[in-house]
Amino acid sequence: MKNKSAKRLWGDFLDHHLEYAFASEPRVEHFGDTPEIANTCLDLVMKGRKRATTPSLLGLQCRKEPLPKIGDFTILTNWEGEAKCIVRTVGVRLKPFFSIHASYAKLEGEGDGSLDYWKKTHWDYYTRELEPFGRVPRESMIVVCEIFDKVY
Repeated sequence: MKNKSAKRLWGDFLDHHLEYAFASEPRVEHFGDTPEIANTCLDLVMKGRKRATTPSLLGLQCRKEPLPKIGDFTILTNWEGEAKCIVRTVGVRLKPFFSIHASYAKLEGEGDGSLDYWKKTHWDYYTRELEPFGRVPRESMIVVCEIFDKVY
């Protein structure tokens, strides 16, 4: 793990949870693609309001990133890369963008928590995410609905 603050946080977590001593090394990342989004989302996780995230499957494939799986640990950082908390994936579902429901949008905890807000902000994000690969979002595209619990 290259990020020193993440390595420290993971070590502190393992000191209290020896049962995970042989767990795979966690991902280290921030949410979003701007400082404002990353830091706002992190704050929502810290407050317990944000319990899900939704990358596009195509974005993951283009970046050659693996699908999240139940039991994965992720160390969340702010935009500057400072590790702030650890989350553990408790659910993963692949769904078409058009089939996202209001209950899931509320789990994401962003903005006013509405489905309309979720669709607008995520569509804008997917547009920016896919542009470097010459791709565009579509209503039928598959998104990765990852639900997590903050564990440390």
